[in-house]
Amino acid sequence: MSHRIRKIGEVLGTEKEFKNFTKKAKEQTVVEKFHEIFPKLKKLAEAKRVENGILFLKVENSVMRSELNINKNKTIEMINKHVGEKIIDDIKFVN
Repeated sequence: MSHRIRKIGEVLGTEKEFKNFTKKAKEQTVVEKFHEIFPKLKKLAEAKRVENGILFLKVENSVMRSELNINKNKTIEMINKHVGEKIIDDIKFVN
């Protein structure tokens, strides 16, 4: 049995035991990089968390919340494209 040394990124990306860990890390990346993806929303929306593919956004302005809701599919598409895979399925708004 050969034991070759592998990089941590390779192990995390290929071993099924780390699939859940990798998914959670990417979900956290969405929260942390939300304003990098959408810089114009910096003062209007705040990514709070991701649970089961749902991004929870804090948006206090009801007009902006409605606008984001109308463009929800495009927003989801942009986030998933930025991350490089389908991480977000839906967006919910919280106060």
